[in-house]
Amino acid sequence: MKRFLAFTLVLWLVFAAKSQLPMDSMQVSLLTCSPGTEVYSLYGHTALRCRNITRNQDLVYNYGVFSFQQPHFVWRFILGECDYMVQPVPWPYFIKEYGERGSTVTEQVLNFSSIEANRLAMLLYVNSLPENCQYRYNFLYNNCTTKVRDMIERAADGTLEYPQFDEKKTYRQILHEYTAVDPWASEGNDLLLGQDVDTLLTDRAAMFAPEYMMNYAEDALIRAENNDYRQLVKKTYIHNPLKPSPEVETLPFTPIQFSATLLIFALLVVGVEYKFHFMWWGWDVMLMLIQGLAGCLLVFMFLFSEHPGVGSNWLVLLLNPLPLFALPKVVKSAYKRQTTRWHSLNFAILTLFIVFSAWIPQDFGDIVVPLALVLLTRPISYNLYFRKKVQPSKRKIAEK
Repeated sequence: MKRFLAFTLVLWLVFAAKSQLPMDSMQVSLLTCSPGTEVYSLYGHTALRCRNITRNQDLVYNYGVFSFQQPHFVWRFILGECDYMVQPVPWPYFIKEYGERGSTVTEQVLNFSSIEANRLAMLLYVNSLPENCQYRYNFLYNNCTTKVRDMIERAADGTLEYPQFDEKKTYRQILHEYTAVDPWASEGNDLLLGQDVDTLLTDRAAMFAPEYMMNYAEDALIRAENNDYRQLVKKTYIHNPLKPSPEVETLPFTPIQFSATLLIFALLVVGVEYKFHFMWWGWDVMLMLIQGLAGCLLVFMFLFSEHPGVGSNWLVLLLNPLPLFALPKVVKSAYKRQTTRWHSLNFAILTLFIVFSAWIPQDFGDIVVPLALVLLTRPISYNLYFRKKVQPSKRKIAEK
């Protein structure tokens, strides 16, 4: 630690000598941007502002920069191996960009001494050099907000002590707060994220979210080695305060409405099939393809992705590739009006999942159980079909 501080101090002295700046000319601030309208901006953003008052230099260090031009970007993003980078951008450009998005920017000026402020500026400068600027992004554990928090803690002369809140939340609950304006984004998270995001968080872990970090910083204290305390935040300014965020564009119906409509339709299919004594195998094909393909994605991420939470997803019991293997046999049997063991197996799996879903330590969201009921209508319909087919034959035998 002492070597690191000495190295940092040398870098700072070189920087100060090269710039010929007084040490007390640096002001550093924590920036928190309110959520935007795109899926990737629903959670807001965090950055650090370094303002050199004497030289009139004003830079914002942004840890949320990524490029689609990176080799195999989409594939690496799915695997959770995507690299982000930190880049300095001029303050006027930064505030203009977020103003055009309709985002409010809250600036919390840090109560740093001149040495601490220049130390933080130097740490950010070194971190933004081409050989250092990239980092392995992790949505929950290593994102733009946690990187900023860590930099502030490294620069402070003392230990940061954050307020302790009585109400503890999970990652999923916090994510739901941000995606409340877009129910489909919320359901997407619920389908992909497993049990690990449903554990109660420590106060420090909750700082992965920009507005949570802002609230913790507001009442945080810096405790020096001699046990003297001072507030972390000295002043707070609001930029773009009167610009309301535009509405998020989403589908005209909610996931609950969609799943309820689908369930009603599935029940109608069962009734029509029973009344007219036929099996609509095209409906089987569509449901099994959806179940199987969605299952392929979940199982792949369950096994291979480094994204947090996806490796503990109990939803793979419901959505997995098994229906794809059973599909040819089901279609062939339905065409010939024959039964198959798949329906019995599927009935058992779906029934057990629905019954015990309340005891599985994972929040499945609003549509999983209704979708399971939709899938359950297929083995029920086949059972009704073959019972109706067999009963007349039994009556004929009894008459003889």
